[in-house]
Parts: sequence; structure tokens; C-alpha cells
Amino acid sequence: MANDSVLGRLTDAAPAIELRGITKSFGAVEANKNISLKVSKGTIHGIVGENGAGKSTLMSILYGFYKADAGEIFINGRKTPIPDSQAAIAAGIGMVHQHFKLVENFTVLENVILGAEDGALLKPSLAKARAVLVDLAREYELEVDPDQTIENLSVGHQQRVEILKALYRQADILILDEPTGVLTPSEAEHLFRILKNLRDQGKTLILITHKLKEIMNATDTVSVMRRGEMTATVKTADTSPGELAELMVGRKVLLRVDKKPAATGKTVLEVRDLKVKDSAGVERLKGISFEVCAGEILGIAGVAGNGQSELLEVLGGIASASGSVRINDHQLDLTGRYSDGQSRRARGISHVPEDRQRLGLIMDFMAWENACFGYHHDPKYQKNPLMMDNGAILADTEQKMQRFDIRPPNPRLPAHSFSGGNQQKIVLAREIERNPDILLVGQPTRGVDIGAIEFIHQQIVALRDAGKAILLVSVELDEILSLSDRVAVMFDGRIQGERITAETDEKELGLLMAGMNVEAA
Repeated sequence: MANDSVLGRLTDAAPAIELRGITKSFGAVEANKNISLKVSKGTIHGIVGENGAGKSTLMSILYGFYKADAGEIFINGRKTPIPDSQAAIAAGIGMVHQHFKLVENFTVLENVILGAEDGALLKPSLAKARAVLVDLAREYELEVDPDQTIENLSVGHQQRVEILKALYRQADILILDEPTGVLTPSEAEHLFRILKNLRDQGKTLILITHKLKEIMNATDTVSVMRRGEMTATVKTADTSPGELAELMVGRKVLLRVDKKPAATGKTVLEVRDLKVKDSAGVERLKGISFEVCAGEILGIAGVAGNGQSELLEVLGGIASASGSVRINDHQLDLTGRYSDGQSRRARGISHVPEDRQRLGLIMDFMAWENACFGYHHDPKYQKNPLMMDNGAILADTEQKMQRFDIRPPNPRLPAHSFSGGNQQKIVLAREIERNPDILLVGQPTRGVDIGAIEFIHQQIVALRDAGKAILLVSVELDEILSLSDRVAVMFDGRIQGERITAETDEKELGLLMAGMNVEAA
């Protein structure tokens, strides 16, 4: 939390940022309603609120991606129109987005200089960027291959590129929108050390996050938004997670998972000696074996990139593999010929992928279209064998939106018009409501606010209590420990260890995640 020198800066006459009366609507949806905000120089200012509260819209206005319908922006006491991101950069503002703004077939270097070139010739800019990246990697331990294309990088490394882009531009004001959504606990801890160092050097940082622990540990001041309005601004030292959660949601929020002991039944999923090689011939899964029973949640913990994604892709029918996978004693074909999502769904498997935007949704399609993907052959969606009943799908989607509190509750909006958390709810509603025998769920609450996290966790536990099997992959150790009945830790494509959740802790799981043999130690 804030130190004395930081608190002293909170009374600066000219704040680094001042927003006055910012209003923004998208059609009938009023995302920001007459918002005013002051952010003091040399502080870390948190902004919290439910998904759809308007946080990202407000910051996109500050960074020039959106233009406000009304209101004014002042930077360091001076009125500063920001019609586009170039104007924001010129005003000393940098932004790290929740959903990456990267060109996938460009290299890391090309993405870093994009929009910040020194002239018509790219060679000098690329050489300068290469030298700067070397310094940044050394200083902040943000190593990434500068010549690698973005599409070949893991999600975690793509996040590093976004951070490097902002640091490369040497912004005095840095906005971070859910920056730890793709980071491991140790990576997140390292990131916040960087942010505090930047603050201590006089930089001003705005942190948008749904993680109240991060707000309490990293910020000096926090503002709360609810349904497009700014409802409170307090010093972090004067508040608590419970108070912030209540301000965000408008009611008391349970900050822990309330569940009874598991009543396990028969084995639903049996995996034996599962092996996967990538396109370069590198073995990503090295003989994985485990079981998941009816009525239990098996959590898969581990640092991103240790085979968890490949495991979900094989089980979900996206990738081929060798080995054996049985669902309810039925042997699945893993060769690729029949290993598709449709055949998996027919066997009672639902899959919530780790990356909702790449694998869970088609962003330009409407919510009602996304809500039936993979299940469009369901008889209740058909007028006849050749024609879908769009009215039935719309009505079904409206009911899902009501049950899962998806905002705005408009099935005719495209997926990209929803916040990240509401996009996640669309995918979860589609998969959970199929009443699967086993739910494969990757990063269920990535980029999701505290109220929605509570709801999503309740839905997963309810499915378990209904006798279903759950395979949960998450980089959030708090989530693994709260939801799982058993935990398997993956390291370098193998199961490094397995524990009963009630008999382990974050420290032991962290050692396993680092590849240490805890038993031998």
C-alpha cells in the first residue's frame, strides 16, 4: 500500500489525469455516465467494477480508441483533446490492453515499433528497438525472442510484448487493463514490483483489475465504477476487500467458495499415457495419466506453457495425440480422423476453452449465434432437417442471458460488444446448460469481475454436486485451491505431483509448479 511520500503526492494541485463529465453511449447502451476522476501524479490508482461497468470504455477514451460523446480530458493540468491513440502517445500515455492489440504475423520487434517509427526507413527503428528490448529484458526480466512472430508465442509471452510496447514508449502515464489475466502468480508478483518501481520514479499508473488482492497490495488509491457511473474513490489504506466488493456489486459478496465435500462416483474420464507433439516435433505431453470421477473437480495447476493447453485441446477434440482416453468406458479416437468437437459433445463432453476469443466465440457474430455453436443440430433449434429455427435460438439465448446475468441482455449484439467477463458467461452458459457428463474448463474467470467470479464458481460447484465430472485448468492458485477436490500439477509436459486439496497449500503447489520433487526434498 501507499507509503508516506506517495500519500503526500495525493494532494498535488495539478493531477496527472483529470476527467470531467465523460459520457459515452453505444446505441441505447450508456457505457459511461458523466464520469469525473482525478489521478494524482506518481501514484498507482486502481479502478474496479463489475464487467460491463464501463472501466475499459473509460480507459479506451483516455487512450483515444473511443471518442467521448461529452466531457473533457486534462493531462498535467492542461486541457488535452485525445482524438486517437497517436495523440494519447504524444501526451505521454501508454496502455496495456486486456485483449492484446498485436499483429499476429508481425515479429515482436515490428509490433514494438508499430506506431512509434522514427522515420520512413524501418531499419534504424528496428535496430533501436532491438537495443532497447535487450535493456528492458535485462532490467525487468521480460525476456522474449525479438525475431519471433506473435502467432508463435504463448499467451504469456504475448502479454510480455504488450508490456514491452508500453515501456518502449517511455510513457509518463501507463494504463494497465487486467494485466495479470494471463500471468502466473510469480509473474504477477514480478510485474507489480516493476509497477512500484515505475511509480517510485515518478510515473503515474492506472490499474484496472477484478482481483481485489492486487488492488489492496499494489495501489495507493482506488475508484469504484458501477453500471457506467463512478460511485466512490478512496485511499486503499482506508478500505477493505469486502467493502470494495460491496461497492462494486451493490450487495454483500462471498469472497470464498462455499461447497460441501465431494460425493464421488464412478470414473468418467480416464487418461493413460497421453503424448502430444507439436508441428516442430517437440513433445508437449510426455505420458500424462489421470482420472476424474463423477461428482468431483480435478484441478490442473501449473505455469502456463507446461502442457495444460495441449491437454485441453486433445480432450476437446481440437488436436490429435497418442495414448488412451476413455469417457464412460468408451474409447475415444485420438488420431485426428474422428477427434473433433462434435463427436466429443456427442459423448457428453463440454469444453470451455482457455482463450474465449479465439476458440470459444466468433467475435463478429451475434450473441444468439454464438450461444448455439456446436449444438446447432439440436432438434429444438431446427424447423426441419434443412432449416434452423432462429426464433427458438433467440428465445433460448434470452433465457441463458437472464440465468447467467449477461449484460447487456441483448442477444442481437455481436460478441465483440460485450465485456470480457460477459463474453466468458456466453461460453459458460452454452456449455454448462448442455448438462454434460464432464466439463473441461480452462481459465474460467480470466478477466472476470468479483461478482461474476462468485457466480461462475457457484455454477461449476453446482455441476459437480449434480454428479458431473469437472476438469479445471487455471493459473490462479487461489482458484485451484478453492474449487478443486484434487489437484494435479503439470511441469514440462508431465504430472509433477498430485494432491488432495485439503492436504496441500500454495507453497507446496508452487514448488511442484517449479519442477521440484517435493517428496525427495
